[in-house]
Amino acid sequence: GLNSPLIYIVILIGFAGYCVYDGYFNEKFIEKHTKDGKPDSTLVFNQKAPPFLALGALWFGFCAFQSRSKKVVADENAISSGKKTITYDSIEKIDKTYFKSKGYFIITCKNEGEKQQQLKLSDRDYDNLQAILDHVISKIS
Repeated sequence: GLNSPLIYIVILIGFAGYCVYDGYFNEKFIEKHTKDGKPDSTLVFNQKAPPFLALGALWFGFCAFQSRSKKVVADENAISSGKKTITYDSIEKIDKTYFKSKGYFIITCKNEGEKQQQLKLSDRDYDNLQAILDHVISKIS
C-alpha cells in the first residue's frame, strides 16, 4: 500500500536531516569527532550519508507514485486489477495457501481463448486483500 513507502520516506528524510545537522552545524559534535584535525568515521558518515538517504527517500517516493494507481476492485460481476478483469464465472480456482504466511493468493481462470491464466495478488502491492478474497470466494461459491 501507499503508507509503507511514506513511512520510509519520513524516516530517511528525518535521519538525513539529523546527519546534516551533526555533520555540518553541530560544533560540539564536530569537535568531539575530530581527532588531530581529521574527522573520525562517525563524522564522515554524518557528512557523506545524507545524499544517499535522500536518494533512498526519492526511490520510495517513486515507488509510492507508481503504486498509487494500482488497486483491486471486486464488484458484483468481476474482479479487476489494473488492465486485467476476470469475471467470477471464469475463475477455476483460488490458491490461498500462502495468504496468511506470505500475503498473496493466486486466481486461476480461463480467458476468452480458453487458455488458462493466473493472477497473483499480493498485499505488498494492494491494500485490503482479505476483504477482496472473502468477496471473491463468496461470489464463486
